[in-house]
Amino acid sequence: MKTPFVIAATALLLALGAASAASAADKASNDQCFWARNVTSFAAPDDHTVYVKVNMHDVYRLDLMIACPDVDWNQRVALQSSHGAGGSICSPLDAEIISHAQGIGRQRCPVKAMHKLSADEIAALPKRAKP
Repeated sequence: MKTPFVIAATALLLALGAASAASAADKASNDQCFWARNVTSFAAPDDHTVYVKVNMHDVYRLDLMIACPDVDWNQRVALQSSHGAGGSICSPLDAEIISHAQGIGRQRCPVKAMHKLSADEIAALPKRAKP
């Protein structure tokens, strides 16, 4: 039969492990955050993918939920945060690309996935995809 001390110590260790894992997950998700107002350029190699440059050195890949007409031909697009103008973007649900398609007008293109690229991934991008 286990003593109450052993049970309490085991519960404490499990709780500390869970808190540590949650803290690591929070840190990882905060590393993915950026402010929409800090986007300095973009590139769209196709109608499902947009790369945005943030603060002149970070690059994020935004995969769109639907085909966004003419996004790969536009000279400018808007990145709208669900937290208001220029707000933070920490997950795909926070972002939407607004494209002006020829003959169609303003198109809202929700983001389904986002990924902050490493320096090696940025270097490996084809010229057409570099923001």
